[in-house]
Amino acid sequence: MKKAIGLLIITLVLNSCFSAKGLPVKTVGETSTNNTSNSITIDHSNFDALLKKYVAKNGDVDYKGFKTETDKLNSYILNLEQQYPSKDWSVETQLAYFINVYNANTIKLIIDNYPTKSIKDISNPWLKNRFTIGGKDFSLAALENGILRKMNEPRIHFAINCASASCPKLFPMAYTEKNVMDLMETATKEFINNSEKNKLTSNTAKISEIFKWYESDFTKNGTVIDYINKYSNTKVNTNTKSEYLDYDWSLNKQNQ
Repeated sequence: MKKAIGLLIITLVLNSCFSAKGLPVKTVGETSTNNTSNSITIDHSNFDALLKKYVAKNGDVDYKGFKTETDKLNSYILNLEQQYPSKDWSVETQLAYFINVYNANTIKLIIDNYPTKSIKDISNPWLKNRFTIGGKDFSLAALENGILRKMNEPRIHFAINCASASCPKLFPMAYTEKNVMDLMETATKEFINNSEKNKLTSNTAKISEIFKWYESDFTKNGTVIDYINKYSNTKVNTNTKSEYLDYDWSLNKQNQ
């Protein structure tokens, strides 16, 4: 009970404290997602190459290998920091940019502290300011709660990665304005139908704590079960009571 209350308090604080800090962040549905004529293209190819090299198909990460190319990762992150999100960027460009900022900086956080058994063994992994966007300092939590969650796209929760075994997997490719919508859709379907992350039958729903921590994001047009049923191969009865699986915070690393 105390753990649940603590998580609720933390979630409420995060929701109220973090903002976009003046960045012109768009929301999905605000404009046509097909209208990208006025948008620029952000080059994510260097990050894409690193992900293809050091991330397995199942999402496990070769952090030891990543560490050998720290300079390349840092160069990519610096390039992102030098970009200024603009109202002229399409919503797809913004989503891909912010998702990659989050994932690249999470990888950087791990390899800067590697070897580590869990991201939670690092001091203030989510609350400490670790990078800049548009000249403003951001923590991972500020990016997630102040920007990504406010873009009216719950699928972002399955695109960003917290370097842990129970997280949605990290894909071996970067998000881009061209693939972000399809890749988020794939990430959502894979996570919900992963029997290790969610155990679903017609009458039982043992689900990831992600659906508890961010419940308000998934219940704008129904219940959490309604949201899950949009993507699940197994349809759960709508009156089924959810149970939450313990979250495994051990590092999502490749066996070495």
